[in-house]
Amino acid sequence: MVTKKRFSHLIRLIGVLLGMNLIWYLLYLLIDHTILPSPLDVYVSLFHLEGQEVATHIGYSLSRVFVGVILALIIGMLIGILMGCSALWNKLLDPVIYLTYPIPKIALLPVVMLFFGLGESSKILMVMLILVFQIIISVRDGVKAIPQNTYDVLSSIGAGRVQKFWHVTLPGALSVILSTIRISLGTALSVLFFTEIYGTEYGMGYFIMDAWLRMDYKEMYAGILLFSLVGFVLFLLVDLCEHKFMKWRKSV
Repeated sequence: MVTKKRFSHLIRLIGVLLGMNLIWYLLYLLIDHTILPSPLDVYVSLFHLEGQEVATHIGYSLSRVFVGVILALIIGMLIGILMGCSALWNKLLDPVIYLTYPIPKIALLPVVMLFFGLGESSKILMVMLILVFQIIISVRDGVKAIPQNTYDVLSSIGAGRVQKFWHVTLPGALSVILSTIRISLGTALSVLFFTEIYGTEYGMGYFIMDAWLRMDYKEMYAGILLFSLVGFVLFLLVDLCEHKFMKWRKSV
């Protein structure tokens, strides 16, 4: 049953991919200009890219996303759990989150670059800023939503604070994190693209913009496809983590 469901999902993905390429080809015929090459030309250009160079660009982008996500998880979980477990800390920090969360994080890019330079730190920090506020809010709400009687059951069998945290609070926080990361990942990659335009010669953002400046549109679109593939793989990894660690969700 599970295999059949996965096969059906794969068929739908392939169908959507073919449909998107068909629309792309029709637009290519309609526009009839070098700014939009045909899908076939772009795929040919994609397979002719230098493997080592592309791997380097992808590696830099992935490392920035990975470090930014890890930092956001650490900070977001600590603050979110603290706010969810303590009414005092929630009262103190809630106004701060409420006022800073709506700020468009991409607008902070010039400020971050002024303080942290054009190197790796500013790029990682921007990815972290995109994720951390949503993780804080999701973890706090997830912890606060845990019914009190869940803790009472553990208390009745003699469980201490550490056992309650490990078996109830932490799973309650983790249950919302993967969904939050999935939602925020696309925005984080978009911001990463902008940060990679400045102060670096590595990363998919730089690769795409360099091809655009050279008016090599086939390579530019090939880079966009690769960057999209990176996002798709990261999305699949989140699904894999959810399948492995949140198996109880299947029954919900």
